[in-house]
Amino acid sequence: MAGESRATRKENKENRAAAKKRKRRRGRVPGAWGTYRESYREAIALTGPVLPLVSFLGRLPLAMCQLGTLLLVAETSGSLATAGLVGGALAAGQTVGGPVLGRAADRRGQRPVVLCATLLNALSVAALVLAALARADTLPLALIAVVAGASVPQIGPMARTRTLALARREDADERLVGTVLSFEGTLDEVTFVLGPALVGLAVALAHPAAALLVAAGLLAVCGTWFALHPTASLLRPAARAASVERTRARGSVYALRTAMALQGAMFGACQAGITALTDDLGHPEQAGLVYAAMGVMSAVAGLSMAAVPARIGLHTRWRIATAALVVLSVPLVFVGSLWQLYVVVVVVGIALAPHMITIFGLTERVVPATRLAESMAFLMSGIVAGQALALAVSGRLAESSGPPAAFAVAVGAALLCAGLSWAVRTRPAPGRTAARGTTNRVTRDAEEPSGSGRSA
Repeated sequence: MAGESRATRKENKENRAAAKKRKRRRGRVPGAWGTYRESYREAIALTGPVLPLVSFLGRLPLAMCQLGTLLLVAETSGSLATAGLVGGALAAGQTVGGPVLGRAADRRGQRPVVLCATLLNALSVAALVLAALARADTLPLALIAVVAGASVPQIGPMARTRTLALARREDADERLVGTVLSFEGTLDEVTFVLGPALVGLAVALAHPAAALLVAAGLLAVCGTWFALHPTASLLRPAARAASVERTRARGSVYALRTAMALQGAMFGACQAGITALTDDLGHPEQAGLVYAAMGVMSAVAGLSMAAVPARIGLHTRWRIATAALVVLSVPLVFVGSLWQLYVVVVVVGIALAPHMITIFGLTERVVPATRLAESMAFLMSGIVAGQALALAVSGRLAESSGPPAAFAVAVGAALLCAGLSWAVRTRPAPGRTAARGTTNRVTRDAEEPSGSGRSA
C-alpha cells in the first residue's frame, strides 16, 4: 500500500507538471522566461523586424567615425595633436547638430530630415577621407569634420522616438514601453562595442580610410532605408510648440540631460583609465578588449531591464542605478592588475545600460510628445559631449598622476549622477498620462517630488 501510494503520488505529480508545461506552451501560464520573451516579441512587432535591423546598421557609422577619424588623420598627418583636434571638431558637430536635427524632425517629420542628413553626412565623411589623404591642413579638416558630425542623422534617437510613439498609440502598458527602451538601449550599447571593432578590422586589413568609407556607404544605404520605411509616415509633423510647452518640465529635463552627459563622462574617463593602465601593465593591446567587455556586460544588463516589474517606478530605478554606479565604480581606483581590471569593468557594466535606459524612460515621460525626437537627440549629444570632454581631461590626469586619477573622474561623475537622482523632481508633461496597465504606485513614483530640486 505504501509503495502504491508513493507511486500514485509520483504519477500525479508528473501529470500536474506535464499539464503545467502544456499550459505554458499555450500561453496560459507563460512563466518568467515566457513573459520576458513575449515582451521582446511584442516590442519588435510594433515596427516589424526589418526596422530594428536597419536602425542597428544605421547606428554603426556613428560608432565607427570617431575612432576612424582619429586613426586616419593621425596616419596621414603624422600628428596626434592634429588628429585630436579633428576628432574634437567631429564630436562638437555631433553635440550641436543632434538636437537641431531632432527639433527639425519633430516639426517637419522624420523622413525628409533623415534623408537630407544622410546624404550630407555620407558626402562629408567621404570628403573628410579625401582631404585627409590629400594631406590637407588642419583647419579644412576640422571644418569638414564639424559638418560630418553635425549631419549625423540621429537614427538611434529617431528609432527610439518612432517606436515609443507607436507603443503609446497602441495603448501599450508600461511593461512594453520599458521593453522598447531596453531593446533600443541595448542596440546602442552593441553598436558602440561593434563599431570600433569594425574599425580595427578595417585598419588591420586595409587602411583607416577604408573604415570611414565603409561607414559612409553603410549610412547611405541604411539611413535612406530607415527614412523610407513605412513607419516614418505614421508620425505626423507637429505644429510649432507653444512657448508654455517649451518651458514645462524645464528643470527636470535639464537635470536628465546633465545626468546623461555625466554618464558620457564615465565612458570617457573609463576609456582613458583603461588605456593608461593596460599600457602601464605592458599590455596596451588589451585596452580595446577590456572596454568591449564592459560594453558587452552593459548590453546584457540592458536586455534584462525588461524583466524589472512595472511596480518599480522610474524614479526608484534611477536612484538604484545611480547608487550601483557609485558602488561598482569605486573599485576602479584600486585596480592593479589586468585580471582585476577585467573583473571590475565587467561589474561596472552591470549599472551602465540600466541607468541610460532609465534616463530615456524618464525623458519620454516628462517632455511633451511634440518634442520627443529633439529630447532624445539631446540625450545622445550629451553622451558624446561628456565622453569627449572627460576623455581629454582624464587623459591628461592619467599622464600626470596615473590611471587611478582617470578612474577617479568616473567615480566623481557617478556621485554627481546619484546626487541628481535624489535632488530632482520629475512629473509627467502636460497631456502625458501613464500607459495602460500602470499601477498607482508607478504613477506616484514618477510624479512624487524627490528631494528639493526644481519643480518639473
